Amino acid sequence: MKFEPHPHRIVGPAGELLIPPEDPLTPRLIMLIEGECEGLGAARAAQKHDLTRQRYYQLLKRFRERGALALQGQKTGPKANYVRTEELERQVIRHRFLDPDASVAVIAQKLRQAGFAVSIRSVERVVEKYGLQKKTRSLPSRP
Repeated sequence: MKFEPHPHRIVGPAGELLIPPEDPLTPRLIMLIEGECEGLGAARAAQKHDLTRQRYYQLLKRFRERGALALQGQKTGPKANYVRTEELERQVIRHRFLDPDASVAVIAQKLRQAGFAVSIRSVERVVEKYGLQKKTRSLPSRP
């Protein structure tokens, strides 16, 4: 068995299997097979697939822990909203209803005093999310 990166295909003694170009999983799995099973070694297998040896070992660890699906690309960035938690949102809503005239700066200050690490902008976002902005009186129309 042999993997050809351009075009992505696996070639064997009885034929070939084309790999869709948008498939990131199969080439990574083949790289691990070449490195671990066919004796190519980590450094050469990684180089052949335009990856670093460090990345090879990261993928190998993932594969050993969770199988082939772990080789798919992972979303980057935070997995959850660490500042605007459900509890913080409840507290902002509570403060808004207890004192509708309080500004977001005052609500943020009260929440900080209660032990929440929150910025004024985070409070503004919660207020906007739930439509809790203060109603402003419009001027009467002129005749």
